Amino acid sequence: MSGEKSAESRAAAGAGRGGAFVPLRVPTFRSIWTASLFSNFGQLFLGVGAAWEMTRLSSDPTMVALVQSAMMLPLMLVTLPAGAIADMFDRRRIAMTGLGFSSLCAALLTVLAFMGLTTPWMLLLFCVLIGAGVALFSPSWQASIPEQVPREHLPAAVALGTISYNVARSFGPALGGVIVVLYGAKAVFGMTSLLYLPLLTAFFFWRRKHVPSRLPPERIDRAIISGGRYALHAPAIRTALLRVLAFGLTTATASALAPLVAKNLLAGDAATFGILLGAQGVGAVGGALFVSSIRDRISTEVAVRLFAVSSGMALVIIGFSHSLVLSCLAFLIVGAGNILTIAMLNVTVQLSAPRWVTARALSLFSSAITAGIGIGAWGWGLVAGAYDVSFALVVSGIAVACTALLGFILPLARDQEADNSTVEIGHEPEVGMPLTLRSGPIVVEVEYDVDPEQAREFYGVMMNMQGVRKRIGGFQWSISRDIADPALWIERYHCPTWGDYLRMRDRYSQADFDIQAAADSYNRTRPGRRVRRRLERPFGSVRWKAESYDPRQDTLDWIGP
Repeated sequence: MSGEKSAESRAAAGAGRGGAFVPLRVPTFRSIWTASLFSNFGQLFLGVGAAWEMTRLSSDPTMVALVQSAMMLPLMLVTLPAGAIADMFDRRRIAMTGLGFSSLCAALLTVLAFMGLTTPWMLLLFCVLIGAGVALFSPSWQASIPEQVPREHLPAAVALGTISYNVARSFGPALGGVIVVLYGAKAVFGMTSLLYLPLLTAFFFWRRKHVPSRLPPERIDRAIISGGRYALHAPAIRTALLRVLAFGLTTATASALAPLVAKNLLAGDAATFGILLGAQGVGAVGGALFVSSIRDRISTEVAVRLFAVSSGMALVIIGFSHSLVLSCLAFLIVGAGNILTIAMLNVTVQLSAPRWVTARALSLFSSAITAGIGIGAWGWGLVAGAYDVSFALVVSGIAVACTALLGFILPLARDQEADNSTVEIGHEPEVGMPLTLRSGPIVVEVEYDVDPEQAREFYGVMMNMQGVRKRIGGFQWSISRDIADPALWIERYHCPTWGDYLRMRDRYSQADFDIQAAADSYNRTRPGRRVRRRLERPFGSVRWKAESYDPRQDTLDWIGP
């Protein structure tokens, strides 16, 4: 493993900083990225084959439309729990589990189709199951990218991931349609199962070094809440999620109304619709090639504003255009603007989130995109039905351009990267009673002796400290000042259990420690900080009677690391 790691380090070191394809010089990333191209084709083949098979099984248009819904539903429901699972366990194994499950379900669907046993609802069920496996895989894959390439090449690596999908999106549906015509939907289901295997194999041969936590994994509900609280109290991530949600809500018309653009505005047919989608896919691929160079030249905030204005203008042009060439050029601009915005905001999330919560932050990002596009497509469809397609496109274009104004209300974090590497505290808390991981709630009080002349400055630092405690697991944070001794300040927060407190201690990053150091610098006379940890409502820490049996099971010994 060390030989492989050194080889990859040499490859990355010689790669230089620039270039959209620099991450492909790293062997592990190259093999996984190449295999992901096949899996993306397989996923798109499945959509074409399932939709065509549904037309054979049912004449109800609603059932045909539900195929797309069945494939998108897991992305909305499974992605966030999948992100929590990816942070709790070995991401490589979770990715392999998701891919294996999808491949197995596709293979089983193939067998049932060849046996003539498929029904409309059974087909929808397998679309949901296959999509659930992909949704389980996706956060693990995205969160593992920083482990495969150097940090300076992360924007290019994220962009290459979008290129992989958009290359498949540009050609996959048409190629899948040809396979359906020649060999039937059953063959497409079988190919979908096989096309997941190269990516499964690439992850199998990736020798990732997994460092397990010294503590048992959190419960899945606690892990999801922890990820949500981190995103809520981390300004950089919270802003990126809100901005990508707003962009998705307003720009969803491009894909949602493309069939009506081809039919009503261009007087075309299915071929015209395919050309428009192809132009959008080509724009996305071309735009993704410039993510790194754009990020090196201008800030993310300025770039996202420019993409919003250009995408909005392009949508307005589509609404007024009756020329296929002009509409294709506008769709190309929309495709480039969309993928550049999403990729750059994705990079912002990846660089802002520490490793313990990266997958959950990225799953929230994916959920925000999916929710924005899904709700936006439905809403703009209602507008188009109430008025007309041109009106919906023009209004959505204006709305997209107006999202640039959000930069004045919700500005994105500057591209200066904070140090999110995990820091070990280096000492264990003193414990004088038997505790289990379920003991709690735990109350923590931190005492500061501050010169009253510096009270205002200290209070400002503690407002930053409030964000730190809440991000990593503290509840009910407060800061108080002794009215008898104005120099005495008490910081107080709660953790639900002793286990939550210990996990909280493992989550401090260097950036968090810098804020703690700034707070400590105001402490005058007492050496260091005086920390008191208390068990609130200590019902289980005493016996009912002196002679009661006390097995002391699961008692923890916290001497040493």
